[in-house]
Amino acid sequence: MAKVIFVTGGVVSSLGKGLTSASIGLLLEGHGYSVQHQKLDPYLNVDPGTMSPFQHGEVYVTEDGAETDLDLGHYERFTEGAVLTKDSNYTTGKIYASIIQKERRGDYLGRTVQVIPHVTDEIKQAIRRGMGDADVLICELGGTVGDIEGLAFLEAIRQFLLDEGPDGGMLCHLTFIPYLRTSDEVKTKPSQHSVMKLREIGLQPDVLICRTEKALAEEVKSKLSLFCNVPVPNVVEERDVPTSIYELPQMLAEQGLDNLILDRLGLPRTELKLDRYHDLLDRIRNPKDQVEIALVGKYIELGDAYKSVDEALYHGGFHHEANVRIRRINSEHVTPDSVEKLLGGVDGVVVPGGFGKRGIEGKIETVRWARENGIPFLGLCLGMQCATIEFARNVMGWKDANSTEFDPDTEHPVIDLMPDQEGLEKGGTMRLGAYRCALRADTLSRNAYGDEMVSERHRHRYEYNNKFRDELSDAGLIVGGINPERDLVEIVELKDHPYFVAVQFHPEFKSKPTRPHPLFRELVAASLARKSSITPSEAETA
Repeated sequence: MAKVIFVTGGVVSSLGKGLTSASIGLLLEGHGYSVQHQKLDPYLNVDPGTMSPFQHGEVYVTEDGAETDLDLGHYERFTEGAVLTKDSNYTTGKIYASIIQKERRGDYLGRTVQVIPHVTDEIKQAIRRGMGDADVLICELGGTVGDIEGLAFLEAIRQFLLDEGPDGGMLCHLTFIPYLRTSDEVKTKPSQHSVMKLREIGLQPDVLICRTEKALAEEVKSKLSLFCNVPVPNVVEERDVPTSIYELPQMLAEQGLDNLILDRLGLPRTELKLDRYHDLLDRIRNPKDQVEIALVGKYIELGDAYKSVDEALYHGGFHHEANVRIRRINSEHVTPDSVEKLLGGVDGVVVPGGFGKRGIEGKIETVRWARENGIPFLGLCLGMQCATIEFARNVMGWKDANSTEFDPDTEHPVIDLMPDQEGLEKGGTMRLGAYRCALRADTLSRNAYGDEMVSERHRHRYEYNNKFRDELSDAGLIVGGINPERDLVEIVELKDHPYFVAVQFHPEFKSKPTRPHPLFRELVAASLARKSSITPSEAETA
């Protein structure tokens, strides 16, 4: 059975537990161990699928179609072998839904259903399901120690560690060390209280990872060691990385966190091999070029709303040894009068996914601008639907063309609801997870992938309407890829354009820093080519 590393957080939220967990996974893989990741979220939603991006950020989708926390994206990007599933993310809502279903069936044989043992047993079973066949499971608990909604999970973790014995698992606690500028001091008291809350329910951290903007002096580490009951070598400093989040694993390795974990779990120390990772860091730190790409979306105000898209763009830049600057533009602000001012000077454009009518006309106007001006363009999910609508309106002349999501009465519903989607509830009922896509020969997407058949992850309900496929194709909106099982259009392209690809799926979910997604890699390549072809006078005009 897998060893388990639990990662908790204290003092404040958003400390970077997900990135820390992902970095631990990368380091253990560098030692030759297989890893699996899991996120436990204490909120009552069954999953984040129906939550606003402003509430929760991006919804990450796994291969098997689970709508999950965005931290799962970090886990898959940092590791090479971890493929996450529906068992990789559990919420309080998901746990309670299972318990209530069992109670209604009579599975508890008339017993009173209680937090202990029934809820905690359900959580422990969920943790075991998340192990897969890996050597080590890294299980992150969302929220902050002391939150009332997290108590059942912490109790379940205590019981789990007791069940598994001394070498079966361990606890890493990520805490915050505030710096007071007026007195030029770092303060350990909040971390002491955070660990105190853990110890009240019987949990003792094995490693204390300290988020700090100032280097921790030895006397500070000694104080944390004394009051938190953690050996001094197990107090690990985690400062803000200077250039990229992908520098974090190296920072932790330099302090020996990987060996601390191996020793604590009773796993043999092996040589840490991270050659490909070090090549990546060299590319990140020493870019030879720079390119600016516009991200035109509906949820721009929240940085995490398009987390995987951001990272996929950066990955494309790493491949070409280029720094990608992202110009974030709210699609509600894009109009025929403002589009040139907002987008002028960018080298490429991405229109990402989303739901609902707000900001749609701005996305469509963005597509028109990119199409007419020969700007490299990549549309993702809703971005593909907007590209289809734009072409239908401005090339075909169907001025009312639309999606029935936005205009149920349009005479040209180029995007429409599939019959099997009508009347369904919103939660977990979309086309979700991996579907095959057959790529047409002599297309931009086929050349990018270098393969005839690929698999990509989906999260949408509306589809390209095949009733208009022949007319749109004949006019120049080429179908570049089709799902062979259901004859659904997955990719549309423009033939006479430097790079215009729009896809119904979410390629960003499968991009890694050491293996960028082909469509993002080629978007960055086309954007760099366009930048190098512009004369200085043209650049000044833009």
